[in-house]
Amino acid sequence: MFASRRHHADCARKQQELLHKRSTLPPIYSEPLTDGDQKILSLSLSQVVSECNAYTISPEAVLHAYGKRALLAQDATNCLADVMIDEADRDILLQKPLSGVVISIKDCINVAGHDTTLGFSSRTGRPVETSAPLVRLLHDAGALLHVKTTVPTGLLSFETESDVFGATLNPYNPAFSPGGSTGGGAALVAYQGSIIEVGTDVGGSTRFPAAYCGVYSMKSSVGRFPADGCVPCMSGQEASPTVTSPVARTLDDLREFWKRVVEMQPWLYDHTCVPLPWRPVDFILSGRKPKWGVIWSDGIIPPSPACRRALQETVDSLKRVGHEVVDFSPPPTLEGLIAGYQLLFGDGGVALHASRRSGETMNGAQRTVQMLLSLPLWVKRFLASMYRLLSRPEGRNDAWASLLESFHPRTIAEEREQVVAREAFKAAWHEAWQDQGVDFVLIVPHAIPPVPRGGTGTATLVSASYCFLFNILDYCAGVVPVTYVDQTLDRLPANFKQGNEYQNMNDIARGVYSLYDASAMHGLPVAVQVVGQRLEEEKVLAGMAEVERALWDAGRGFVARKF
Repeated sequence: MFASRRHHADCARKQQELLHKRSTLPPIYSEPLTDGDQKILSLSLSQVVSECNAYTISPEAVLHAYGKRALLAQDATNCLADVMIDEADRDILLQKPLSGVVISIKDCINVAGHDTTLGFSSRTGRPVETSAPLVRLLHDAGALLHVKTTVPTGLLSFETESDVFGATLNPYNPAFSPGGSTGGGAALVAYQGSIIEVGTDVGGSTRFPAAYCGVYSMKSSVGRFPADGCVPCMSGQEASPTVTSPVARTLDDLREFWKRVVEMQPWLYDHTCVPLPWRPVDFILSGRKPKWGVIWSDGIIPPSPACRRALQETVDSLKRVGHEVVDFSPPPTLEGLIAGYQLLFGDGGVALHASRRSGETMNGAQRTVQMLLSLPLWVKRFLASMYRLLSRPEGRNDAWASLLESFHPRTIAEEREQVVAREAFKAAWHEAWQDQGVDFVLIVPHAIPPVPRGGTGTATLVSASYCFLFNILDYCAGVVPVTYVDQTLDRLPANFKQGNEYQNMNDIARGVYSLYDASAMHGLPVAVQVVGQRLEEEKVLAGMAEVERALWDAGRGFVARKF
């Protein structure tokens, strides 16, 4: 009872603190956007740096413009976890690679003097003493860190909602999620309240929000981007290490940010970084068109019509300008997921809930995982056997039955067996990649467009497979927005549930499809993933540029909505 009361009191105090920080900002942040502000907002990252370093515009003016937008974004989407504008105004450095670049920080990354909540009330009112190495690097590079952004409680979710901050909304449609767990940052970037968001990705946590909000992101391989001081949702687990990854409104800004951070030699700041310099890749200058492999389905949840159309339009556009595009045959995704989920939740979910207080809301996806983990193994095996035996057509639920058995605490010996299985899966993927001779793999980020609010429990974390797969493999994966849901082009057939496709779907897929409604989702962004191998960040960014160029050449270029 005491913990529950303390929980509610700390949530109220944190919300009041945010309101107070906003109310005490200089009056300029409450004024309407000026023509000068609009001009600044139209500049690319590289243009902001050039003009600040040439003294054509002042970093203070850039901060004013983006600060105003950030507060407007907060009013529209509830995306801010903390306000640091007054500190950003004091820490201005010129003649630096990121001078004047306004950057937001996800609320799981340590910034000295501020809470790192992960959406837990128990972590409020406890400002950290030391900033993450990445934060120190950004300060040294001249960046202006103006806000922290909202996260769901405990991070793992397709939505961004917590008792501490409330619900963050999708800027395109408030009835839908901005994704999770970097949902606050993606909503802010889409609203032009920040040039760059620094988020984290453990199973799609920057890629889902990027796809849901019509912006760009790229998950790196472990060790390429500074990650120390970025608090993970499950401390100590190495199955899918937390990877710090940026989100940007344009691909050019994303690429420039990546390049400038790497040129700052992040390995001198962060012991987790590989000392690997920036290696430019430009397919136009080389005169070589890369070869693309396409994965149309992960074999567990087939993409919805809107997501498949985005993938098909990407393939058609690449072929139209002379790229070779082939179907890619990967090792069975299920094998990797079974190993990955067992390693991720091998402790029975203890670390995931270590900071949770009595009375603190748990999102639907986490609740489902916790329930499965708590069931005795014999019960799960019995249920799995029933799924296999009773599901019709025969074999329909085999994948779900196998995954059901895998959600169980593991001994150290059993965990090591899964490490061996994971490494075998990685080796099989490497062999398939080499045998099929592709440069990139194209795949959807998720089976459906943005999840409706309250839909995380129905979708479940198992439906994260399209993204989580590449965390297991430690491959680079970037998100490129392609199109918008069209209620006419993307609707399901009237008799869909009577058709063979639905009848053959497992129960996981049926649950996900119960959330799909092309009419309700009309106008929401849809994206594709561009995947490269380990430590191929520069190459993946170049591949993303090829996709974007091909789409524009075909008259299908994505135009982000202005809010």
